[in-house]
Amino acid sequence: MNVEQENIRIDKYLAEKLELSRSKIQKMIEEGDILINGKRVSSNYKTKLRDKVEIRDVSNNDILIEKENIPLDIVYEDHDLLIINKKSGMVVHPAPGHYKGTLVNALLYRFQLDYTDDIRPGIVHRLDKDTSGVMMVAKNEVMHDILANMIQDKKVRRSYVALVEGIIPHETGTIDAPIGRDPNNRQKMAVTEVNGKDSITHFKVLERFKNHTFIECILDTGRTHQIRVHLSYINHPVVNDPIYNKKKSTSFGQMLHSKSIEFIHPKTGKQIHYEVDPPKEFVEKLEEFRNE
Repeated sequence: MNVEQENIRIDKYLAEKLELSRSKIQKMIEEGDILINGKRVSSNYKTKLRDKVEIRDVSNNDILIEKENIPLDIVYEDHDLLIINKKSGMVVHPAPGHYKGTLVNALLYRFQLDYTDDIRPGIVHRLDKDTSGVMMVAKNEVMHDILANMIQDKKVRRSYVALVEGIIPHETGTIDAPIGRDPNNRQKMAVTEVNGKDSITHFKVLERFKNHTFIECILDTGRTHQIRVHLSYINHPVVNDPIYNKKKSTSFGQMLHSKSIEFIHPKTGKQIHYEVDPPKEFVEKLEEFRNE
């Protein structure tokens, strides 16, 4: 994988990215299981943008990511990249506890990806397990770096739709609040000044119901769980969110959908724009609110 943030201790950066304990990461660095740009470093090494991280082991044993024949909904494909409509419930890449059934397992079965990173090949940006919708995949490392830089430079427009609790009274709004790991629960993110990173979410009301609101969200940044954390922070959590909504949720997960993606293709110069409808569970909940 390539580093996407600079001037952060490498042990802290990888602990958050891989969702492993910092002590585990430090041990892996010490034993040479993690290399930066092909070299061993100390745990206090400060990251630089596009540092190449090689991970020999992310568990107690070497991991072999299996190719799996899992159906994929591909909405666009060319020699260098894909746009996929990810189903709710699919984990994007292997991680502790999820080494099978992920999008990466499916990609490796269907495509010959040109990568040296055997943990997250092709993954330019991610969607949470229960967030559905469009996402980009790079078929080779050169395109991966180009697309990652485009996202960082805000040259990729991604639009999400969400059903949230309560009535949002104003038509538009911007949530500008730093997000970091929740100091009281490592499985959650939170708005926090302690190690929080700048995070900006814009939203627009699409429709109001008796007790809920249907909104569109545009991100300036792409922090983990950003939309879910920000909407919970303003007391309008995403409907059915099992982590950030205190109400009881079903197994489907949060009503959050990556609706569209738009960018200029870095090789052809053509404008790429794809939009996909939310899954039936989302649509059914939308109709339920309309009929209240």
